[in-house]
Amino acid sequence: MPPKPRVPAPVCVTIPIAWGEMDALGHVNNVVYFRYFETSRVAYIDQLGWRTIPKASGVGFILQSVQARFRRPLLYPDTIGVTSRLVSMEADRFTLAHEVFSHRQQEIAALGEGTIVTYDYD
Repeated sequence: MPPKPRVPAPVCVTIPIAWGEMDALGHVNNVVYFRYFETSRVAYIDQLGWRTIPKASGVGFILQSVQARFRRPLLYPDTIGVTSRLVSMEADRFTLAHEVFSHRQQEIAALGEGTIVTYDYD
């Protein structure tokens, strides 16, 4: 049974860890966590139906900043759940919090946060 996120989130994406995500030290490379956050972030935006906004208005989203706090290493084989939930919203930006939890370890492996800004492409 997958572990429960610490805080309820409207989006939880299940991702199997790939062998190629491992680094020379035998655990998932730290850069891969940012891809996990991205996958969950895009699912969050899709769930809201926001992906069509840039085509209709010329205004889109750009990731302004992202951070991660690594709590435990992830190892192959495993499956993870990656959550996204809104933690703040302003006129031109919003911030999502992420949790990466290991089904195998039944523990939170990483916490993250990303701020997305709006950008007028025209």
